[in-house]
Amino acid sequence: MLENYGYTVIDLGKNVPYETVVNTVIENDIKLVGLSALMTTTVGNMETTIKMLREATEKHGKTVKIIAGGAVLTADYAEKIGADFYGKDAMSTVNIAKQVFGK
Repeated sequence: MLENYGYTVIDLGKNVPYETVVNTVIENDIKLVGLSALMTTTVGNMETTIKMLREATEKHGKTVKIIAGGAVLTADYAEKIGADFYGKDAMSTVNIAKQVFGK
């Protein structure tokens, strides 16, 4: 959906180690990261990934905004694990990207 609206997307796939996410963000100066969880067992990993992203971007003097979504998440839970935004669905994520990038 984001690509349909002109955004470049780097899809890292499923079950990606947090180090891969962090390294990709730092190496490519990513400004917006989307994380999705379809099962409750993956939410803990999402929280760790967010924590590692925050630490790495701060260390490198960078900033990143994070959208968390997926079937098992709520807006409250996304906030609890440190996400900047809750992506209820694909279109809400597009609207968030427009807000972040101003286009």
